[in-house]
Amino acid sequence: MPFRNVLVVDDEESMRHLLTVILAERGYEVRAVSNGEDALRELAARSYDLVLSDVRMPRMDGIALLRRALEADPDLTFIVMSAYGSHDAAIAAMKAGAYDYVSKPFKPDEVLLVLRKAEERLRLSRENRRLRSELSRAFPIDDFVGQAPAVLELLRQVRKVAPTRATVLVTGESGTGKELVARALHDLSPRSAMPFVAVNCGAIPAELIESELFGHVRGAFTDASRDRKGLAAEADGGTLFLDEIGELPISLQVKLLRFLEDGEVRPVGATRSEKVDVRVVAATARDLTRASREGLFREDLFYRLNVVPLRLPNLRERPDDIPALVTHFLVKHRPIHADAPIRGVTPEAMEILRAHRWPGNVRQLEHVIERALVLAEGPLIGELDLPDDVRTTAGSRTHYPRMGGDLSVKRAFREMEEQLIRDALERTQGNRTRAAELLDLSYRALLYKIKEYGIDR
Repeated sequence: MPFRNVLVVDDEESMRHLLTVILAERGYEVRAVSNGEDALRELAARSYDLVLSDVRMPRMDGIALLRRALEADPDLTFIVMSAYGSHDAAIAAMKAGAYDYVSKPFKPDEVLLVLRKAEERLRLSRENRRLRSELSRAFPIDDFVGQAPAVLELLRQVRKVAPTRATVLVTGESGTGKELVARALHDLSPRSAMPFVAVNCGAIPAELIESELFGHVRGAFTDASRDRKGLAAEADGGTLFLDEIGELPISLQVKLLRFLEDGEVRPVGATRSEKVDVRVVAATARDLTRASREGLFREDLFYRLNVVPLRLPNLRERPDDIPALVTHFLVKHRPIHADAPIRGVTPEAMEILRAHRWPGNVRQLEHVIERALVLAEGPLIGELDLPDDVRTTAGSRTHYPRMGGDLSVKRAFREMEEQLIRDALERTQGNRTRAAELLDLSYRALLYKIKEYGIDR
């Protein structure tokens, strides 16, 4: 059990007794106090894993206690309890840093379920720190912040694949960190002391890319005044990173396939090939399966590159990682802008950042935070310090049921349910299994509702 010591804070004696009995029966060590001041004294005197506190209490409410407690111990897990009619206060507590809330009256299993979810988050956090500790000596992981299951799984795969010679295809939207993963695969491999050579296949003119990759001999074309070694040969013994591989011209794809098959390069104009020992990592933001079907990318080359596929999650799939990323970028860029006295982000600004769609993913978020760090006037980044497009698109994502004269609850509920399903499918890029998990529906129920609403993904 990750949690051991639990502090219960509630001004009602009956509630303190009930929670003490429920938690003690499940093996937790519980101490209960009746107000926020006593709670702060307890937290200062002893070490607690979790605080379970009522929101509405005399003298010091749960939100004030939450803020004071997290100032002293940012790693403390805090869960609030809210009675009927204080739902807004519970949401405010979540914005202030509470992990979750429980609505009163509750059943014992509801409290225990929330604790189990919090324990799972703690387990993932500890696993994340363990992986980072193992990888930190070689993996440029500092910018790959996150505790989402997809991120942890990616780190496991990188650690497992890196020591091998297998060709890796890294996929993901622009700004998700594909080159970061490619460098990690190199740095964790036996080739780490040898060159890491990156080639952006979309940035080199089509008529020059063969020469750039494989080199040329003197006189091969008009401007070839001397022999030139290609980037593939420069990576000999190390790793060749082919970024934006989906942009490689069809005419060169067959030559790249031959290079992958036999490990030989033939410079432009040469009559002989030469052997090189190169591990290839490719990356793309394009759907190469679709490109292959449409004749834009050779199917045989796709299969040769896709020996080990690594998919990077986009930021929309892991909104819970945004607060940690924001903190990381503030720490990263604050020394560069030493005159910026910024120490955090207001809850309102953080809500906007969490709601934004982030088409540019983590890279875009970093630029937004650096910009706000420069422009913000006070100690906290506020709503007005964020770019207009971030504030506007974040607000436009909030969907409301129809208004006007139609007050039908049933029709409004159907509209809201349909929109939630569409949003979940969009966030998961059409993956119905993951969408069902986000919606807390069974897979069969989701399929039924997709058919019912005529949603075609």
